[in-house]
Amino acid sequence: MPEVKVALVTTMPRPEINVDHDMPLLLAALNAAEVTASSVNWDDPHIDWSQYSLVLLRSTWDYTWRSGEFLEWVDRCSRLTTLLNPPSVVHWSADKYYLARLAEAGVPAVPTRYLTPDTTPSLTDVLPATGEYVIKPAVGAGARYAARYKAGDQDDALRHIRHMHDEGLSALVQPYMSRVEVSGERALVFFGGSFLHAIRKKAVLASDVPFHHRKVAHPGLEPWVPTPSELEVAEKALSVVPDPGQLFYARVDLVDDEAGRPAVMELELIEPNLFLAVQPSSIATVTRAISEKATQMHRSRTQSVAERI
Repeated sequence: MPEVKVALVTTMPRPEINVDHDMPLLLAALNAAEVTASSVNWDDPHIDWSQYSLVLLRSTWDYTWRSGEFLEWVDRCSRLTTLLNPPSVVHWSADKYYLARLAEAGVPAVPTRYLTPDTTPSLTDVLPATGEYVIKPAVGAGARYAARYKAGDQDDALRHIRHMHDEGLSALVQPYMSRVEVSGERALVFFGGSFLHAIRKKAVLASDVPFHHRKVAHPGLEPWVPTPSELEVAEKALSVVPDPGQLFYARVDLVDDEAGRPAVMELELIEPNLFLAVQPSSIATVTRAISEKATQMHRSRTQSVAERI
């Protein structure tokens, strides 16, 4: 039987792109499990995606400023092979408007206001008059174009919003969840339909750091054992995703509200860092899930070809 081939999809290295620390661990583990795995750039025009039994999105971390091109590729690739997560999930989660959908479904989530580029009222009407707040793009990752402001920083905040609007990006305005300074941000990772592990990291956004400055996306990483309430909120959030049974992997990022209760900050369903270097005992589980899925898809395709002959 022909070899089972898996593409772990990334992007071309650039100074503004973080290093994918999961990639070498996954490549080594999969190839040791007799699955031919390779790292492939999503925008490489020379790749024949149909040669792969499974195409797994891993670190396409430039998609947020090339979202139209990326989503076109997602649809094109999925017509040639099995792409995970599937296109329906990728499209749904590519814009953080999903936070509104979570709130509508009763999932605790960070309160969010959305400002599209065609916003006509004075933007000063939507900025908090007291307390700290965060502005970031609706399509974003790695804290790119994210910044933290105080009530008196209106002029800087308006410049930030207008800069994003000029680039065609919608902006989000959220209260700064100050308890993150104490309890951190927790990331709960799910793989193959089950909870895998969790990590905790320190606050990402410091005060007085301009939005265009690069931030450390995952400071102070450490293993974490989630509380029952954290697991409950994460699982409830994932149940809102279209076709949740089709989720192959997911990450739910949580912070505490003012009462100390977990709330969803983000869902990472496209290209989440899995933090396998922090939780190395999970590598075997992830490898097995990928290998089994790829083998299943390979056999299905082989049978389909045989039936057509």
